[in-house]
Amino acid sequence: MRRFRHEYGWSPLKARLAEALCRMPPQTDGQQEPAHKHEQGSAVVEFTFLALLLMVPLVYFVITVGQIQGGSFAVVGAADQAAKVYVAQPDAATAQAAAEQAVAIALADFGHQPDEASVATSCNPSDCHAAGAAVTVTVTLAVPLPFVPFDEGFRLAASEVQASSTQLVGRFR
Repeated sequence: MRRFRHEYGWSPLKARLAEALCRMPPQTDGQQEPAHKHEQGSAVVEFTFLALLLMVPLVYFVITVGQIQGGSFAVVGAADQAAKVYVAQPDAATAQAAAEQAVAIALADFGHQPDEASVATSCNPSDCHAAGAAVTVTVTLAVPLPFVPFDEGFRLAASEVQASSTQLVGRFR
């Protein structure tokens, strides 16, 4: 260690570090350069390349999962509101139209198009407006992949989410 300090003018800390890392001091008498000197700076390029290679799919995955979660929240709210609106209407035709409109509004609140969803209504017993009847509204939504540049005719779906809600028709109307 004294040789490093005296011959090359290194501080004791640098000399110990060079010795600990098993590196030789820089060559000053015209000998060959160390092999690691040619690779200087390549670690930054490799790190940047690998970070981009790994981070872009990870960020896309997180965005896609967020879209699916948002779609799940949208169909739960849409099914709940549609069932509530359905039982409040006086006849089946206006009830179905009001339920579909409630679904469209609820999906629009979450940024989804109403044409991506389907609404199905079932009643038990079959008369949907009889007192005590259970009306079940099921909303199904195809959640599209984010940032996919296809036109509206052909969309790739990340997932399909579905939710149902049941409301009872009141005795007194």
